[in-house]
Amino acid sequence: MRENPKDSCSARLAAALTAAVDHRWPVVPGAVLRGDRCSCGDQDCSVPGAHPHDPSLLAATTDARMVRWWWERQSPDAPVLAATGSTLSAVSLPAAAGARALAYLGALRLPLGPVLSLPGRYALLVAPYSLDALGEMLAQLPWVPGSLRYHGPGGFLPLPPGGGFGRVRWVRAPRPAVDGGVWLPQVGPLLGELVEATVRLDSGRSAY
Repeated sequence: MRENPKDSCSARLAAALTAAVDHRWPVVPGAVLRGDRCSCGDQDCSVPGAHPHDPSLLAATTDARMVRWWWERQSPDAPVLAATGSTLSAVSLPAAAGARALAYLGALRLPLGPVLSLPGRYALLVAPYSLDALGEMLAQLPWVPGSLRYHGPGGFLPLPPGGGFGRVRWVRAPRPAVDGGVWLPQVGPLLGELVEATVRLDSGRSAY
């Protein structure tokens, strides 16, 4: 059954308001895929329909009035992008490795935060980290696979329901923190297992 455009736009507005107001994550509309071309106008766009465009990522906000204006008047069909670095960060890995890592982390009873399913990948949302702190943690590991990606300062994540780049859904939905917003774990205790799961998928061998 074909999706009703009005329902789709309403879902994106609701998702944007939930992220901005309830989760306290700065959001911004993403570019839109028009046929096989990106709304940014760049014919050679490397990630069509999967990046901020107008406004830029620097405009990401938690202001409900601005969010309503963007998705009601300017870009009702735009995907919802959450800016990473200030209130949330993430680490993403191939979907098969992500599913394996979640099962193992769950068996260890390590507390997990929200987890997104992106096209071909899982993204584990974590508390904000600096690139320097992340670099120090990675330097202590024997090997870090290139397929592991980091969404920290200056980055962004697509939120459900996704957009032209594919469907996005919650594998683990956000849960409220005691003081409001969303509870997010620190990246340090999770990083080793995420690296290990990715290494096993990439090479069939352990990193340790």
